[in-house]
Amino acid sequence: MTDRAPLRVVQVGAGGMGRAWLSTVAADPDVELVGVVDLDLDAARAGAELAGAPTIPVGRDLPALLADTGAEAVLDITVPVAHHPVTMDALHAGLPVLGEKPAAQTVAEALSLAAAAEATGQLFMVSQSRRYNDQLVAFRQHVRALGAIGGLDTRFAKAPHFGGFREEMDDVLLLDMAIHAFDSARYVLERDPVSVYCESWNPSWSWYRGDANAAAVFTFEDDVRYVYDGSWCTPGDETSWNGTWHASGEAGTAAWDGDHDPTSVVDGADGSPEPAPGVGTEIAGALASFVRAVRSGTVPDGEVHGNVMSLVMVDAAIASARSGQRVVIDDVLEQAHATAIEVERDDAVRERLAAWTSVRQALASAPDRTPAG
Repeated sequence: MTDRAPLRVVQVGAGGMGRAWLSTVAADPDVELVGVVDLDLDAARAGAELAGAPTIPVGRDLPALLADTGAEAVLDITVPVAHHPVTMDALHAGLPVLGEKPAAQTVAEALSLAAAAEATGQLFMVSQSRRYNDQLVAFRQHVRALGAIGGLDTRFAKAPHFGGFREEMDDVLLLDMAIHAFDSARYVLERDPVSVYCESWNPSWSWYRGDANAAAVFTFEDDVRYVYDGSWCTPGDETSWNGTWHASGEAGTAAWDGDHDPTSVVDGADGSPEPAPGVGTEIAGALASFVRAVRSGTVPDGEVHGNVMSLVMVDAAIASARSGQRVVIDDVLEQAHATAIEVERDDAVRERLAAWTSVRQALASAPDRTPAG
């Protein structure tokens, strides 16, 4: 990438996560920060200074700043409620977008953004940063060596005191954290979910307003089961931020503690699968993948069509926890599709949505794009 001029980006959002992204942008020679947008101009100025670019333009209005900076792409590092309007503004400005997870606050909004990416011909990639982990890649290689898969499970236990919006969110564990594990499960199993039964609850000592504990059983394609057992208020015996993982198959088992190299036992011996190429580390890996995709026209991990199903898993798990019933994934997709069509204000995006005869099939293929010059 270094034989080309850096990709000129404007970042929207300079809060806590925004500062992490600004530091990552500053460290990547293939990216040049040309503007920062935030409702708090002092935060925007501080973010620009943190990124080593104190003289770049800052502002509260994304379209206006895009016109002033000659930006080639947008980084949307805002809170979930802002993801849809910010990404829509950037796509309609003719620019590709890399956004923080989740793709949007609701599945209907995420479908709207997928259709907008089609209508505008622009890339919208969601940074599921925990996919950018070479140990996770290696774990999938171990799982592939097990033959037919019977089940995969994740245990997650942490006790962070964030303060701020997370401690006031509904369904905080499922919506803000479990999506990482759900997305990784899709990656490891190389299948998509069919249904889920989930229960969630909030222990009496929890410092979160919404449910901080959840247990879910997903049925995936080929009758594979994925079990998630998570808590965000379990001090003491905490797991990795990536959770601990175990898979069982016809030839053996594979395990990953989330922080070290995975292991497996295949046909009674230590597994030694073929290594896979590295993918980089978390948001730095996601940013590098985005730049490559913009320049080459390739489809990256996290492209919105491929990412929406991870958010659907969250939505379905929440619906199951609230109803006490098993929830079918396609029912969630179809309901969200109908809502997206009903509320969509952009004619071109609504036409795209209406043209989807099967939402699952529409999400299975990303649209063609022209690489950036």
